[in-house]
Amino acid sequence: MSRKLEALQTPLGPRSAKVILLGGGELGKELAIEAQRLGFEVVVVDRYHMAPAMHVAHRYYVVDMMDYDALIKIVRREDPRAVIPEIEAINTNALKELEGEGYNIVPNADSVFISMNRIELRRFAAEKLGLPTTRYAFASNEDEVYEACEGVGYPCLIKPEMSSSGHGHIRIMEPKPKRDIINAYRESLRHARGGSNRVIVEGFEELETEFTVIAYRWASDKGVRSGVAEPIEHWRHGQYHYIESWQPSERDPETLKRCKDIGLKVAEGLGGLGIYATELLLTKDGRLLFSEVAPRPHDTGMVTLLSQDISEFSIHIRASTGLPVPEIKVLTPAATYAIYTSIENSWYPSLEGIYSAMEVRGVDVRWFGKPLTYRGRRMAVVLARGESVREAREKAREAAKKLKVVPQG
Repeated sequence: MSRKLEALQTPLGPRSAKVILLGGGELGKELAIEAQRLGFEVVVVDRYHMAPAMHVAHRYYVVDMMDYDALIKIVRREDPRAVIPEIEAINTNALKELEGEGYNIVPNADSVFISMNRIELRRFAAEKLGLPTTRYAFASNEDEVYEACEGVGYPCLIKPEMSSSGHGHIRIMEPKPKRDIINAYRESLRHARGGSNRVIVEGFEELETEFTVIAYRWASDKGVRSGVAEPIEHWRHGQYHYIESWQPSERDPETLKRCKDIGLKVAEGLGGLGIYATELLLTKDGRLLFSEVAPRPHDTGMVTLLSQDISEFSIHIRASTGLPVPEIKVLTPAATYAIYTSIENSWYPSLEGIYSAMEVRGVDVRWFGKPLTYRGRRMAVVLARGESVREAREKAREAAKKLKVVPQG
């Protein structure tokens, strides 16, 4: 756990305060920028060259993020004040070893492991914390997955124990022959990380909306303090990735209070310092269900770059390094709209329409700078502020229509 930070040394000097980001995507890029602003020396580690956060780092390494020895050696060599995992596909055994040696793993090694493993996470949320969730069952072979689907009921979803961004999520809409369920199970496992045969089968719910709750823990003079920001509402438009997010939510106060209560309960249950982004589902019949949690900033939370006085990225860097996090305030209604590509395997793509998009008053664009495209990859995001949430969302949608990812000409 990070100590209170009373003084900052000059970056690149003999006693500089370092931050290591394990993962260099668009969220890592914003974390790196916040750390740079404060004067930390920033080191980024990821599996490929030119990851977005590498563009703004002092130094970077390219390694297999599941390589135990490589991660151990890099952290020992750099001796950082904080090690901040930014992606899910990381060797958690290495994180546990480093934490045992006294390194500050953010929020902590156990929370990173639990959050990336759907089975462990469901046990933590439903069985330890007693949070409401979708109906669920676990399965580790072909017979069990059929029994799990029959027990949970239809429609249902089969999800790998570990995967990211909706990969391997197979929806079963109605009862099917056992061979069809087995084929769906095999297809789900094709997208699994780590060679596991285990899956979770979840009941499929008709949703009214979804929320992300940013709760955070930081070290004060009186011990660890917890806080929670106003819930972020978001929608996927039928996709596994989010498309839109906005803050503040205009749902009824009681629902928003329940969201914040669950977010705080999850953060305090997992412990450590830093952000926990808890995703919640609001069903058509009014039930609020726990879905998952990320022990790091969340993609839907990019809206906080405009909406809050302290963004989720600033919160995470502050809390990770021993700096205070005052109460968070929403300053203006704001919204995001994510830009994805359907282009396969194109190096150094371009974002067209940027001038027209940014002619819209109150609109900003983040072009992540990812060097390679693949179908369904998020490449940019539109940020918009307005006098109301409705205005902000309309601006973000209007600007997004003007943008297009194209191959290098």
